[in-house]
Amino acid sequence: MARRGEDLYEKHAQGVYRYLFSLSGEADTAEDLTQETFCQALKSLDTFRGDCTPQVWLCAIAKRLWFKELERRKRTAPLEEEHLSRLAAPDDPAEETEQREKRLALYRAMRLLDPETREVIYLRLAGDFSFRDIGELMGQSEVWARVRFYRGKERLAKLMTGGERNG
Repeated sequence: MARRGEDLYEKHAQGVYRYLFSLSGEADTAEDLTQETFCQALKSLDTFRGDCTPQVWLCAIAKRLWFKELERRKRTAPLEEEHLSRLAAPDDPAEETEQREKRLALYRAMRLLDPETREVIYLRLAGDFSFRDIGELMGQSEVWARVRFYRGKERLAKLMTGGERNG
């Protein structure tokens, strides 16, 4: 079982970390919760029935841990401008400023999406999940995940170009 756990970690740790980072926006939190995810997964490895992929199973555990973390904090934890400003700057300060402004606009627009759509987009883009896995993780169909992603992407484009306001 130890080797099986190591294989699981080696194969899926990066994806679980990316997913948690997309939810939290905090590297330390994502790292801590990734470790906790695998600790819990190892404890219940014998009960994993294989109804879904290991990645979906692990991200479901990670998502529960993230919600527990939010409850513990008694607040939401969106990506903050201060956090984004600490990202490493490239050699060209003007380009860095432009990139930061684009990221801030994207994160502001993302916060205007409903939570399910935002999560689908994070899973697809940051977590690199298939639509099938997203559907399984969220208790929906693959088609539902595809539609939610593309509608969310269209709404984001409108929000980013000023074609749509809040609501």
